[in-house]
Amino acid sequence: MTVLLVILLVLLAGATLYVLVKGVIGMAQQKDITGQRSQQLMRQRVMLQAGAIVVAVLLLLMASGKH
Repeated sequence: MTVLLVILLVLLAGATLYVLVKGVIGMAQQKDITGQRSQQLMRQRVMLQAGAIVVAVLLLLMASGKH
């Protein structure tokens, strides 16, 4: 179970990084005049970060329960 959570945490962190880079590149190109795409990417990033935090908390709870 721990290995699965670690893999999930790495995937969530990677996806968060991907969305972050995609947003930064989009802002640098200045193609999104209304900012709607930037907002959508920010929402995705926040949701991925929240998922990563939940998984990290679960891992910490599992680790503290083993002692």
